[in-house]
Amino acid sequence: MEHGAGRLDRGDGGRGGAMTRRRDIERRRHSLAEIRSIMNSMRTLAYLETRKLDRFLAAQHAVVESIEVAAADLLACCPEILPAARSTTPVCVVIGSERGFCGDFNHALQRSMESTVQAAAPGCPLLVITGHRLSALLEDDPRVAQRLDGAGVLEEVAPLLGELVRVLTALQAQHGPLTVLCLYHNSTGGIAMQKLLPPFQQLHIEPAAYPQPPDLNLAPQALLGELAEHYLFAALHEILYTSLLVENRQRASHLQGAVQRLDDQAETLARQANILRQEEIIEEIEVILLGAMDAGDQPQP
Repeated sequence: MEHGAGRLDRGDGGRGGAMTRRRDIERRRHSLAEIRSIMNSMRTLAYLETRKLDRFLAAQHAVVESIEVAAADLLACCPEILPAARSTTPVCVVIGSERGFCGDFNHALQRSMESTVQAAAPGCPLLVITGHRLSALLEDDPRVAQRLDGAGVLEEVAPLLGELVRVLTALQAQHGPLTVLCLYHNSTGGIAMQKLLPPFQQLHIEPAAYPQPPDLNLAPQALLGELAEHYLFAALHEILYTSLLVENRQRASHLQGAVQRLDDQAETLARQANILRQEEIIEEIEVILLGAMDAGDQPQP
């Protein structure tokens, strides 16, 4: 009788331990499910943002190309209006991300800055940083002249562009003529450096394709100035759209990997919970059998 009671006590203790561990695992699975739901929603939003940006970027690229073609035609007829090279203050605009969960997006920019910026603008160029995440990485960099909030979604690109133009105008008033470079993620996934000011320096000017010069309503120099202003806005739009597109692609990919890892963890926990549940059932059966054996040991009246 005492022997059976001892076995029964061990059975209750084992069952309680297995049950406690299983409940801990179930709580963990519930937490992982909540985290997965949030991350999956973020991944879906990032994917939808890439679809919107794809449409806008194609149109913006066409605008930039049309301005470059017009400028090339004008300079082919009037090459003397292209401003001569002069001493300027180099400014590099670095397009980072405002939000996280996008892999090494900002660290890649940081790594590329030293070699790329120095090669394009020797000396000590001023930096204009967009995006809170990149700004935090360059918190102690003395070259940073201005930090701006980045664009998190397509609708925030236009306000950011307005702030960039305001900052560049203020820097020009303070330091004189600027050479403006832009460091950003291009559509192929690499880091690109693009020269924005002075404009049209990178164009390959072909000989004039027409025997007669174009019929202009403005003086060639004034027209080139108008084209330069439109080009700066259009090129910055294209750069910001491209950077945001790559950022959201990386975010969607990064979150997809995180969701998959959460699914793997949840599957492992489910197997552990099933094993513990099987142990509970076996222990419950043992308790029932022990109880039956104890009842059989009772003396008959």
